[in-house]
Amino acid sequence: MLRVGLTGGTGAGKSTAARRLAALGAVVVDADALAREVVAPGSPGLAAVAREFGEGVLGPDGALDRPALGAVVFADAGRRRALEAITHPLVRARRDELVAAAPADAVVVDDIPLLVETGRGAEWPLVVVVHAPLEVRVRRLVEGRGLAEDDARRRAASQASDEERRAAADVVLDNSRAAADLERGVDALWRERLVPFEAHLRAGERAPRPDHAVLVPYDPTWPAQAERLLARVRRAAGDRALSVEHVGSTAVPGLAAKDVLDVQVVTRDLATAGAVADDLRAAGLVRPPGEWWDERPDGSRLPKAFAAEADAGRPVNCHVRPAGGQTGDVLALRDLLRRDAGEREAYAALKARLAAEPHGSVDEYASRKGPWIAAALERSRAGR
Repeated sequence: MLRVGLTGGTGAGKSTAARRLAALGAVVVDADALAREVVAPGSPGLAAVAREFGEGVLGPDGALDRPALGAVVFADAGRRRALEAITHPLVRARRDELVAAAPADAVVVDDIPLLVETGRGAEWPLVVVVHAPLEVRVRRLVEGRGLAEDDARRRAASQASDEERRAAADVVLDNSRAAADLERGVDALWRERLVPFEAHLRAGERAPRPDHAVLVPYDPTWPAQAERLLARVRRAAGDRALSVEHVGSTAVPGLAAKDVLDVQVVTRDLATAGAVADDLRAAGLVRPPGEWWDERPDGSRLPKAFAAEADAGRPVNCHVRPAGGQTGDVLALRDLLRRDAGEREAYAALKARLAAEPHGSVDEYASRKGPWIAAALERSRAGR
């Protein structure tokens, strides 16, 4: 099973994307529908809302008067939080029931309008944001839902900004034009990413990668991608992780690298490292079979646990290491390359030369960098 978070600003077209995903075979859990269900007439949720907001939010038939409640909560962030404190736990409990009933091979899409606002992005291995510019969204709300323009703008302003949603998004689906364009984007996402991701995750298989090193120019979005990954890893590891950090070449601004995010998780011992690596499925990572280790310059080996991506769209090397060993050197190399332009340029030249050699595997590429790294760290220590 793969769990996906789907969100977007009001009027962006999230519901259109959700309907298309459902048509393709996803199990869509609609948070708005659940929010209506948990405050249905006669429910404990509705009684709690009436106690908090007064009988004025109830209609003559005793059902929730949504426009009356909306007029209160969209105009006052504090009142909106009070409503969320009542409804969100109820919605999550109902959602958990629906997810538990889904097939083992399901792609479960959580359609959640306020996913970003509630800071919950780390709960899903993948977050998809449907985006449309503000003016497009306002027009849709006015023309399609009959809202007054001021009301539409107020609702949009009460939600996360476009920048905040992009920061939370692993995938952004553009819906600034026709619905058919969005549906084509959803189809491609389903076919090329979600279905393979679910299959790899369920089987515990690492997604395929090139068998040789392919360097790409530095991507300025790598830090933001890493922050999303780190949040998921920290959530899965909990207090068993002494530290979780972005390391490797993608953590060095300006440095060309393989498009692979390297993460170092430090634990107290090897047994804990293995348990954490197993639990990283919650972050979309799987633990490949076999033994894994770091090799020292003298040829000795330091055991570690290792997890990698089930999602071919985001390659990851997650090294789960017991405290000590190579953990300090990994951080020292990253920090040296960040601060020393000369060392960074020399390392970039070495990487480019090794990657250009024919028939070299990724393991050979990594191994042949070892002597230079050891020498660079020694130079750094000697220069203190």
